[in-house]
Amino acid sequence: MSCGTVTKNIAPCIAYLKGGSGPLAAYCSRVKALNSLAATPADNKTACSCLKSAASSMKGLDQKKAAGLSGSCGVSIPYSISPQTDCSKYGST
Repeated sequence: MSCGTVTKNIAPCIAYLKGGSGPLAAYCSRVKALNSLAATPADNKTACSCLKSAASSMKGLDQKKAAGLSGSCGVSIPYSISPQTDCSKYGST
């Protein structure tokens, strides 16, 4: 797992995460793909850190949409996409 992989999977969802609309199914397929790639605690921590960093640097992020994206997609990930997420509890890198 790398930030490049995370970015590649989440990039098509950026307009949606900034408050736009669009085909939720397309965004969900990306979230599901990313979730399946995060197979270990270390992968989860890396993905969490990358998403946290992206969320922190993204101007215009709709934090409510970002935090709820995985739930809206029916995907259970142990963290939310948020600048406030504490990624230290999701394994070691």
